[in-house]
Amino acid sequence: MRISILAPAVLLFGALTLAQEGEYRISAHAELVLLDVGVKSRNGGFVANLKRENFRIFEDGKLQTISQFASDDLPVTVGLMIDDSGSMRSKRTEVITAGLVFVRASNPKDEVFVTHFNDIVSGGLPADTPFTADAGKLQAALTMGFAEGRTALYDAIVFSLRHLESGKQDKKTLVLVSDGGDNASSNQYKDVVALVRESRATIYTVGIFDENDPDRNPALLRRLAKTTGGEAFFPKEAPEVIEICRQIAKDIRNRYTIGYVPARVNDRAALRSVKVAVAGPDRKVIVHARTSYLLPEWRQAGQQ
Repeated sequence: MRISILAPAVLLFGALTLAQEGEYRISAHAELVLLDVGVKSRNGGFVANLKRENFRIFEDGKLQTISQFASDDLPVTVGLMIDDSGSMRSKRTEVITAGLVFVRASNPKDEVFVTHFNDIVSGGLPADTPFTADAGKLQAALTMGFAEGRTALYDAIVFSLRHLESGKQDKKTLVLVSDGGDNASSNQYKDVVALVRESRATIYTVGIFDENDPDRNPALLRRLAKTTGGEAFFPKEAPEVIEICRQIAKDIRNRYTIGYVPARVNDRAALRSVKVAVAGPDRKVIVHARTSYLLPEWRQAGQQ
């Protein structure tokens, strides 16, 4: 059986083929939508101990049957994206400290990588170490380089999303810390949007720009977070980013994993809308979950 986890995504299709006379081989292809869902109270506290029956999943307005459910502290593949443009120079110490705090507050089995970006995009870890859980290696990765140049934000997002997909964990997350919008990328905004729709990543964004910064783009940071089910934060002072990153690490460890099999009406690719509702608890809650994903074109097993 071949299983595909789609952009958050499993259909079971079976094919019975004659291998040799009197001998049959069964093959199947599966597609599964896996949603990474955060539930918080109005005061920002985590809402724990919810059950499968507390959730309702709607795809394109139609109620779905939940086939997988977990509320455990599962390890994730996570990328820390650090803006190293020149305007970040005065904030660099706090950002590096925040990255270390995030690592220490995360699940010790997480596989982590670091992306630095200014005029160019580069990985913080050695080429032969795509991911690590080693705090010492991650500290070295966070502290490499200098704050200089412009901001290739779109290129960094594309690079990080692609690298994220090579991780082994089903749950995938990016944490982006930046002080402005893009002014140096070869990729365009539409390239970022397309890749976000195809990706399984939950994206958290931290914007620490000055209000008079002409390159700031809080709308982009908000959209990345909302579309993927993460959160956007805009601290007023650089030191606040440290506690925010600690909070993000805790948030990742307190999310629900919910899966369902999407229905297909044809073989074509389609953008699907998703809504997650919480029912049962006698209290108002805030739900953070992906709002859409791209169901890819259907291909038979082995088809190129």
